[in-house]
Amino acid sequence: MARQGLVTTVSSPAGTAAVVGWVGSARDRTAGAHGLLDAFGRQGACPPLPDGDYAAVLVCPDRILLMRDEQARVPLFFRASRDRVNAVSTSAGSLGSAAELEPRYFCRYLTGNMAQPHTDLTPFTGVHRVLGGEVLELSRTGQLRSRTRRPLHRATDPLAPTTDGPDLAGAAKELRLALETAVLRRMGTTTACHVSGGTDSTSVALLAARLLAEGRGRPGDLVLLAGRFSHGELAAEQPYLDIAMEEIRRHTPAARPVVVDADDVADFDDFPHHAGDADEPHAHAFRAPFWSRLHSAAAEQGCDTLLTGCGADPLADANPFHLHRLARTGRLRQMIRQARAWSAESERGLRDVVYAHVVQPALPLMTERFTALVRSGTVLGGLGTFNRPRWLRPGFARAHGYREAVIAESRFVFGRRPEQSLYDAANYVAAPDPLSWHRARQDGFFLSHPFLDPEVVATMRRLPLAVTFRPGPPKAVLREAMADLLPAPIRDRAVKVPFNDLYARGLRRHGDELIALCRSARHPLIAEMFDVDLLCRAVREAQLGIGDSYSWDRMNSSLALVAWLERLDRRVGAHGAALPVSAGS
Repeated sequence: MARQGLVTTVSSPAGTAAVVGWVGSARDRTAGAHGLLDAFGRQGACPPLPDGDYAAVLVCPDRILLMRDEQARVPLFFRASRDRVNAVSTSAGSLGSAAELEPRYFCRYLTGNMAQPHTDLTPFTGVHRVLGGEVLELSRTGQLRSRTRRPLHRATDPLAPTTDGPDLAGAAKELRLALETAVLRRMGTTTACHVSGGTDSTSVALLAARLLAEGRGRPGDLVLLAGRFSHGELAAEQPYLDIAMEEIRRHTPAARPVVVDADDVADFDDFPHHAGDADEPHAHAFRAPFWSRLHSAAAEQGCDTLLTGCGADPLADANPFHLHRLARTGRLRQMIRQARAWSAESERGLRDVVYAHVVQPALPLMTERFTALVRSGTVLGGLGTFNRPRWLRPGFARAHGYREAVIAESRFVFGRRPEQSLYDAANYVAAPDPLSWHRARQDGFFLSHPFLDPEVVATMRRLPLAVTFRPGPPKAVLREAMADLLPAPIRDRAVKVPFNDLYARGLRRHGDELIALCRSARHPLIAEMFDVDLLCRAVREAQLGIGDSYSWDRMNSSLALVAWLERLDRRVGAHGAALPVSAGS
């Protein structure tokens, strides 16, 4: 057995397994790797994929297997030619060539940030992605024999209602058990928990502290990681952060608080580096400066895993796309009644609620194009989730399948049944994050998200709407599940301060630099793909506050692509050697 950073290599009579991440439990990666090898190493074995956050290469006496867990937290790529796989890596850049790019990938990337990392396409011609829950079987010489998906199937039947109707307490008990298991599975020898003072991250950290205090599992260290803002909008979060830290340490006094001063951080700081050095272009590269600072602090503490509250917003609350199901099945009066209740609780207009959760899932392209016509006075005006940004040249879009990519993206986000696809989309927003993975290779740990655990998702999927949607603060089931642990000020808060201040500060500070980056770009694909003048106008409009979160996301992703292409030549092949696939490997 050998451990090197995030990679665990084990051997047995069944063969050799190289596992990036962990199988079964983050605390015992060696046992998990042996279990994976024993399960799949037998000739003809075809077991279900076990839980974990991993990518693995298994070299057996009669075959080679490439696989990723269903949630696809850890990337895995292979280079193939004529049905023969000749190299495997967790980095697409180490397998690809800067001279052979795949334009269809960039169209898919520019449609949004959900489905693109979960398609076979990569930025490089001939380099392919192993998908989540997929197992590739190769011969010992690398010939591709089969490529199959093995998703985990968990029970999603509705919980049995009590004689008095749906039971919030019973649902909360189910969620608490699933979330405790998810946290325990992800705790390492030194576990960091991101603590922001919100319900989600505080719940995860409190569960980790309680599990350690109760002696569940093997002993370990707990690091409480937070960013501090002493001025601006985010300073309002500090009292909640202090309360959360105090309560967590009450359960586990030995927990080490690591509070990072973030007053000088702004979005887009050192943007060419953060956006340009990732293995793939990443739409959220603008937020990397804040997270990078936290990651560095966790690495200094020797952490081997970092738990977040990511995923709780869509998973631990009532599913708004339930309204679409009511409309689709003809229950219009019930839909209007519940939409009015949703509108009152979310402080949004009834028309906005119906548009977002009933109309748009059914007609995303038509509604967005109509909105773009009505609000076409600016570059960002009317630019929603799917329609083509005006700075993306129409000729490039037509030639490389932008419309087909938009249709595929909208089907992924909303699906034939939007109330179900919401959960899948929530999972894929978090994984894989190219920036976090880049930091993971550098720092020796990676992010893990208990709320996106398959058992937690399955639990929330089978809860009836009457349990999850209740008047008052959101996430009723989670608040009930954590009622004995969450301090009252955190349990009862309805909203958090967003990071808008960081974004606006970043545009004020770096707007001219971003425009200069676009105008000085020399990669030939940038001029072929973008009308640079229009993209620069979009940056100016965003500086003035024109647009909304959807249009800004489209601009951010385009800027990240410009930075990524500009640094491509110096980055390809620099992420570590690929693993060759050959007889005797």
